[in-house]
Amino acid sequence: MRFFSDFYDKEMSDLFFKEPGSFNKFTDREILSYALGATLYMPATRGDIHQSIISKKHDGLTSLVLDLEDAVGDNEVLFAENNLVEEMAHLITAVKNGYLPFEDLPLIFIRVRDLGQFKRIREQLGEGIQVLAGVVLPKFESVSGRLLLEEVRSINTDFGPFFAMPILETPKVMQKESRMEELIGIKNLLDEYREFVLNVRIGATDFSGLYGIRRSTDMTVYDIAVLRDCIADIINVFLRADSPYVVSGPVWEYFSPKERMLKPQLRQTPFRERYGEEGIKWRAELIDRNMDGLLKEVMMDIANGITGKTVIHPSHIKAVQAMNVVSYEEFMDAKNILESESGEFGAVKSQFANKMNEIKPHTYWAAKILLKSQLYGVLHEEYTNLDLLRKKVYV
Repeated sequence: MRFFSDFYDKEMSDLFFKEPGSFNKFTDREILSYALGATLYMPATRGDIHQSIISKKHDGLTSLVLDLEDAVGDNEVLFAENNLVEEMAHLITAVKNGYLPFEDLPLIFIRVRDLGQFKRIREQLGEGIQVLAGVVLPKFESVSGRLLLEEVRSINTDFGPFFAMPILETPKVMQKESRMEELIGIKNLLDEYREFVLNVRIGATDFSGLYGIRRSTDMTVYDIAVLRDCIADIINVFLRADSPYVVSGPVWEYFSPKERMLKPQLRQTPFRERYGEEGIKWRAELIDRNMDGLLKEVMMDIANGITGKTVIHPSHIKAVQAMNVVSYEEFMDAKNILESESGEFGAVKSQFANKMNEIKPHTYWAAKILLKSQLYGVLHEEYTNLDLLRKKVYV
């Protein structure tokens, strides 16, 4: 599996200075934690799960979550469980029979409701568990989380790599008076099971629901005060350089046109300067599809140290992954910083003559950029994420 695998070889060499690398669930955890990209959520009630994976129905899909929790009604739980087990049985059969090469298998996770369901599904899956990369643990808490992580650990002893992705979305995390104690408690717990934790996810929809809030297409999570405040604390605790985790961005939940009240969030200038009148038309198309809000939020995610994002519509996959590709300037600055760690210099001028690269303060950033570059690739100097997005999503 790799990002932009449906590009022709010539297109890859034209666009990328360093092409995206391959990965699967056996890839080293530190690298794999950056590989989720746009993680598509899919209800476990769907009857075409294995067919859509084998046929590569969704272009660019590299990771997905089969949801047994919020996307499944309380009266559908038994059906969803049975359907998931059946679909995974079909999928492992397809892999064994050569219909789906293992290297083309996306990272597949299941999202369970509770420990009881997790144990029950594990027993029923049999060999089907081998196609899974792990489990998503919603409403994760510092007290109850240990038993879930113990279950994850035990699966690793039987079936190879199997990772946990806890979601932070409970009132204890959201409410200010309990937040820091709970976040630090969760962090300390995850540290005990670090080798089994792939990344930490943010449940902005559940957080919003606690206050009767739903952001519009004109707003990002960073425009909603209580969400911004909580996300800042999550970043504060889980992205510290001495013991970091990859934090994944919350879901963008819009995918169809809707009348707007506020100014679109994509400036005309970059589109006009890059593509002329065609760029202005393309910008209008992005806005019509509510993509401008998603792109703005992804850019804000990246600016705040967040990598990857939960998505609920296939049209979001390529946008999220295109925006995470490393630019040539970022890559060369990162290399320059890490190659200057000998102590001879405290700061060096960027080869682009537009900034100073301070060695100690920027080392952690540089290491993250090089990790991302292994997975998302590095664009040639003359290309931008807009070029990749335009080609990938709309041509």
